[in-house]
Amino acid sequence: MPWIPQGLREGIVTTRYPRRPDDYGPTFHGALGVEATSHVESGDIAAICPTGAISASKGVVTLDRGRCILCGLCVEARPDLFAFSPGFENSTHTRSQLVVPGDLDARDDQALATARRELRRRVKALRRSVHVRHIDAGSDGSEEWEVAALTNPIYDVQRLGIYFTASPKHADLLLVTGVGSAGMRQPLAHTYEVMPEPKVVIAAGTDAIGGGLVGSGYASAGGIGELVPVDVFVPGSPPSPFGLLHGILLALGLLGSGQGDESHRSSALRRGAAHGPTSPEDPPVEVGP
Repeated sequence: MPWIPQGLREGIVTTRYPRRPDDYGPTFHGALGVEATSHVESGDIAAICPTGAISASKGVVTLDRGRCILCGLCVEARPDLFAFSPGFENSTHTRSQLVVPGDLDARDDQALATARRELRRRVKALRRSVHVRHIDAGSDGSEEWEVAALTNPIYDVQRLGIYFTASPKHADLLLVTGVGSAGMRQPLAHTYEVMPEPKVVIAAGTDAIGGGLVGSGYASAGGIGELVPVDVFVPGSPPSPFGLLHGILLALGLLGSGQGDESHRSSALRRGAAHGPTSPEDPPVEVGP
């Protein structure tokens, strides 16, 4: 049994996130950011992106992470304007928050606060045991590898009281990947319909948010936002397991406000981010009322 000495040699490999910080390292391409918003040749900037994620108007550059596939073409062409960020905590409550740099006005702030309150009210009943139904609505398969990784010994989402289920009738959270293909529209709608209340929906990956390279057309909805109501958006092509975990915890009201909120860890501990011990060294943390 070679796994016994290997386990003794390597020790505990399971991450303690979100209780303790963890990351993929400084070279990880977690997201794209706009380093500078002003430029001269506005017309040439937008043409760089194959998915139309870059917009340039009146000397201002913006990037839509909901359409960005992290191909890096913009970084190669204009490193003075764009750069990769190693962070994975990029999930948001609203679609507009994925456009960086953000420029929310008072009405947007109020709408966002209302959405957060409503989501917290709905998930309040989801305590120690949260069951996730994953459905592929026309993905390229890359997101499925990352979703499957959540159950391995590194991430081990069951330590947080998060479990995957095959039946939507037993699910609390619907995790959707894919562009919303024509053949999956009715099954997706039916899955959402039969889930019991309260229920939460996560759009996982650029395909599910904005259609990715496929976009919208006769065979694709260009994302699932028009098919089911989405509570949390997890950008990435594909999003990493840590990114998916961040989105799930954000959807359950156990983290901060998203977009790399550095205060989320302390608030997560106060409200019980972990449904159980994250390692043998950590005591259990109960979910709040």
